[in-house]
Amino acid sequence: MSLWLLNHFSTFTLAVITVGGTVVLAVAGSVLLRRRYPSLAQGEHNDMVGVTLGMFGAIYGIILAFVIVTLWTQVEETQTIVASEATDTALIARDAAAFPPPVHARLDSALSGYVHAVVEDQWPRMREGNPSYAATETHLRAAYQALQAYDPKDEREQVFYEQAVGHLDDVATQRRARITMARQELPALLQVLAFGGALVLIPLTFLYGLRKRRVQMLFVASVAALVGFSLLLVVVLDRPFAGDLDVSPTPYREGALAQYWVK
Repeated sequence: MSLWLLNHFSTFTLAVITVGGTVVLAVAGSVLLRRRYPSLAQGEHNDMVGVTLGMFGAIYGIILAFVIVTLWTQVEETQTIVASEATDTALIARDAAAFPPPVHARLDSALSGYVHAVVEDQWPRMREGNPSYAATETHLRAAYQALQAYDPKDEREQVFYEQAVGHLDDVATQRRARITMARQELPALLQVLAFGGALVLIPLTFLYGLRKRRVQMLFVASVAALVGFSLLLVVVLDRPFAGDLDVSPTPYREGALAQYWVK
């Protein structure tokens, strides 16, 4: 569900729906409850409600903070993995210049196919939450075959050869980590705590009675807006390859890899 929302609506639209919708529903619920039970405005139960609201709000705030920090850390890790994979691919391209033209050409062809497959095939699949190793497997195997079939002729070539093999192994490792990140999502239990907690916390604010209706609505709307914005962050950060704030494939088009995009 979150993937569909992120891929079909802008972050601004999601903010309006999530934050605005939460505030409207909260205010409407508070108004209806106040009309149904006018005695709530007297604040007879404010002491009990205040303690409950404070305790539950603190627990819920800690849970939300933990979820948001965890998701943000996941996004940063994903960006690091993508940058590292692109960097290692670029280093292989630079190392290949030390090899004979036939080997250099084979590696260049494999690397070009790899970066195009990552950006044009694998990235859309990751955006949809359905990544595939097959999209890049042929090109990665071709790069391995080019290196495995070559026997360095001197010490200079041996140094670059060992570096190229090491970087290619790193590319394979980071590809797996990237695909793993594309498949991850917030565990169901944490989703229940994050979204279910809002269904408990916001209605609690309805029970805190204030004589002036405007002050009561401002109080309810403020809490609802804060909760709604926090839930928006959970939705947006949960999928690092989807939405407006997604991890970009730009590193595969820059530096030494830019040559593979020149038509």
